[in-house]
Amino acid sequence: MVSVPFLLGVEAAGTGAHPASWRRPDSRAEELFTGGYWADAVAALEAAGVDLLFLPDSFALQQGGPGVTRGRLDAVAVAARVAAGTHRIGLLPQAAVTHTEPFHLSKSIQALDYASLGRAGWEVTVSPGAEQAAAFGRKPEQDDPALWHEADEAIDVSVRLWDSWEDDAEIRDIRTGRFIDREKLHYIDFAGDNFSVKGPSITPRSPQGQPVVAVRAGAAGDPATAVAVRRADLIRVAAAEPEALAAQRDRLRAAVAAAGRDAEQVFVLAELDIHLAATVERAEAEVAELNGWFPTQTSAAHIGTTDTLRATLVALAGAVDGIVLRPLALAAALPALGRLGHTPPDSGSTLRDRLGLERPASRYALGGAPL
Repeated sequence: MVSVPFLLGVEAAGTGAHPASWRRPDSRAEELFTGGYWADAVAALEAAGVDLLFLPDSFALQQGGPGVTRGRLDAVAVAARVAAGTHRIGLLPQAAVTHTEPFHLSKSIQALDYASLGRAGWEVTVSPGAEQAAAFGRKPEQDDPALWHEADEAIDVSVRLWDSWEDDAEIRDIRTGRFIDREKLHYIDFAGDNFSVKGPSITPRSPQGQPVVAVRAGAAGDPATAVAVRRADLIRVAAAEPEALAAQRDRLRAAVAAAGRDAEQVFVLAELDIHLAATVERAEAEVAELNGWFPTQTSAAHIGTTDTLRATLVALAGAVDGIVLRPLALAAALPALGRLGHTPPDSGSTLRDRLGLERPASRYALGGAPL
């Protein structure tokens, strides 16, 4: 069996990326809002060798009316729930910055890093549109440049808060009664266009120091792309042919280097919608059934078997650093992915270790002023 030669991620969206996937008899839709559903699904993904789990989230209700899955659990809470039942898979919930505060978000992701023993990440998203703005009522709708400028500042604040405790700030000196060394806690004193945060965090520095940050990139001039280049460890891009993906990865790596970062410490991951069955014909029939229940564009999806998917992934080797699979029906994908033959890296205990990413030193340990 030929193994999948790079990072393998899965985005688990409810019962599947297809809005009618809940109607399949194997969907377990009646359990979708239970911890057991997610614990079982993620345990199966880890057993299949999947490296990264992405959990989508939004403050908007899914579009489509009564024919689609509507409602969702908080992605960070789901990741925390499944952390105890897994041991290796990286957990990257989406968390939007637009109507939230970076102090709260940074603390949530740090807590997830502790709960998972160093396997946490954060996929940064924004909240576009009037509907989400009205749900909070705190500020008007923003355009994309404003949304992503705010996201850029929110990531900056969060990373500074993750650094605000030095690694050895907790001394727990029973003899003197000192739990922390105040000289090793630091104000971040951030002042930007959207946030003014003094800090420090209330959470000690977590196992990875800085949890892994992921951002979806768009076109070259897209504001999200600029943020990904400056801030992300993992950059997600849309599916394309191998030559186009390789060219996009090269452009992103050049932009990362131009931003003063180490391009070898940033991974470019392509997204691929999939539906798998025992035969190609059966997979096509099942997708036709899904589209009959709720018509959806699936022309860019890989519809086939474990073997045809493996061949596609091998063909993409060298074009990108990894693939994020988006199963149209999650229940159908779980057993098939177990036969894919992916061997995950086993180079350490944390997500950063397994990705080969350096554990950053606290910037404040290198000369920042203490409290």
